[in-house]
Amino acid sequence: MDLFNYRRRATTEVHVGGTPMGGDNTIRVQSMTTTPTADVAASTAQAERIADAGGEYVRLTTQGVREAESLKDIKARMRADGYATPIVADVHFNPHVAEVAALHADKVRINPGNYVDPARTFRHLEYTDEEYADELKKIEERFVPLLRICREHHTALRIGVNHGSLSDRIMSRYGDTPEGIVESCMEFLRICRRESFADVVISIKASNTVVMVRSVRLLVSAMEREGMDYPLHLGVTEAGEGEDGRIKSAVGIGALLADGLGDTVRVSLSEEPEAEIPVARHLVDYVTARAGHTVIPGQAAPGFDWLRPERRATTAVGNIGGSHVPVVIASMLGGGDPSALSADGELVPDYVYTGQQLPSRRIEGQHYIVDFNVYGALADREGVYPIFPYNAVPFISTVKADVKFLVLPYGADADEYTACLKAHPEVVVISVSNHANRLGEQRALAHEMMAAGLQNPIVFCQAYRHAAEEKGDFQLEAAADMGALMFDGLTDGLWLMNDGTLPAADVTATAFGILQAARLRTSKTEYISCPGCGRTLYDLRSTIARIKEATRGMKGLKIGIMGCIVNGPGEMADADYGYVGAGRGRISLYKGKQCVEKNIPEEEAVEHLLRLINEG
Repeated sequence: MDLFNYRRRATTEVHVGGTPMGGDNTIRVQSMTTTPTADVAASTAQAERIADAGGEYVRLTTQGVREAESLKDIKARMRADGYATPIVADVHFNPHVAEVAALHADKVRINPGNYVDPARTFRHLEYTDEEYADELKKIEERFVPLLRICREHHTALRIGVNHGSLSDRIMSRYGDTPEGIVESCMEFLRICRRESFADVVISIKASNTVVMVRSVRLLVSAMEREGMDYPLHLGVTEAGEGEDGRIKSAVGIGALLADGLGDTVRVSLSEEPEAEIPVARHLVDYVTARAGHTVIPGQAAPGFDWLRPERRATTAVGNIGGSHVPVVIASMLGGGDPSALSADGELVPDYVYTGQQLPSRRIEGQHYIVDFNVYGALADREGVYPIFPYNAVPFISTVKADVKFLVLPYGADADEYTACLKAHPEVVVISVSNHANRLGEQRALAHEMMAAGLQNPIVFCQAYRHAAEEKGDFQLEAAADMGALMFDGLTDGLWLMNDGTLPAADVTATAFGILQAARLRTSKTEYISCPGCGRTLYDLRSTIARIKEATRGMKGLKIGIMGCIVNGPGEMADADYGYVGAGRGRISLYKGKQCVEKNIPEEEAVEHLLRLINEG
């Protein structure tokens, strides 16, 4: 694993209809229909809209034989309409349905958590080693017939593990851990290899981006140890909708893409499925554009573990580093009003860089950063701190301040800055890069500092140039650039800059959104909502809107909103409250993992949820 230079992981090519993935193929993007699969006309129309948007695969839920048989007609209608887009069957709980779907689909997705094992109930089960081996034999006996059908009909297979639907068997032996998620996948992959079935794609998904990224990293390592190079499908499940869903997806998927992992991407948004495609495409194109960049000669610091990273040890400087949550720095130059950095007065940056002059009216309690030469001339320095460019390192010792900032690019004289930082633990490093692979350079600087034994906090500064109408692109790019830096445990702060017409408050909100998506800092309510599919049992989008409106001010609360029971309780296991489809027009409510109300009429369920939250 090269931490500093981008290159795609080498994988085998998998044949999916006429659109292969892996190998030398470009990274494919895809989506999933939300129509009932048995409604052939509606499903065909939506699949074609996904294809028109640029989707290279279309997935459809197949919860029963009727839906699996419908794939034949959907595929025929699409081909008659001139669409060659491969279709993928999504199967849970029923191996027979997977076998039927394999007769008609170009690829079949199965979930190891419920393919043979019963649905997750959060029960702890005790197995002897012999009993556990017998359970694995049951899986092989039920799984091999599907592989034979797939081979005969040239159907690819996706082994899709969801954190939210790990079996009680796996949970009982491995716990709710990334290691358990990986083993759930490897059990099936080992059978594929024994059967010499190679048209296999793997996915590991979670609504928690930390779990998702760490699990995929561990899976890649496990496959490498066992000589496997199957391609990867990337996604953050139940990411939500709107800006939050996009940022969360880009943080998780972007972190993996940036390390060269991933052969197909699905961005799961609680919106129309075709809206997912341009998001996935921009994310893929943005990250892969760094291929062939100038080599970065970074070296991994001794003791750093990419598979199980821990937060880098730092000495706290004011409220930066140490055990503090990462800070947000924003820019407001030319004497502008810092209140414009927050749209609602809630997401207020911890520090505001104002350059050569302070604002005429300072906000009480707000911390400011000014250029070091301006700082020296100030009469009132309360809440104001100096920042030094790298070529001003000699002046750091001449300025007295409890907190100082030093802009430091990778490639600066290591001996010089190391001596300075060791002598000045009050200095916070601002890591900047103009390299085509800014992640690589910023990682390289952090590792260089770690190897030198430096414990000064690091704030990563990312600069962009986007107009107001390009806010979505800005959010995706900033989230992707920061993903791996956050999951590596290197981030003590984030400073987003944008030279364009994008409102300053949007830049600030994006910074807070990125930190929340990586589970580093909670600043608002988090909604863990699924994108919906043919299994969804109520009007998902209008319900999400109602719940968000009613709970908007509940800072720090996590609320799961799930269309059905497949991933419901599991994927929202760390949510405070859950709203899950239990039947047509019926809802069950959860507090943590516990179902506390069942089969509430849909029209009453939001009111019941609010009462449950208010009761605590």
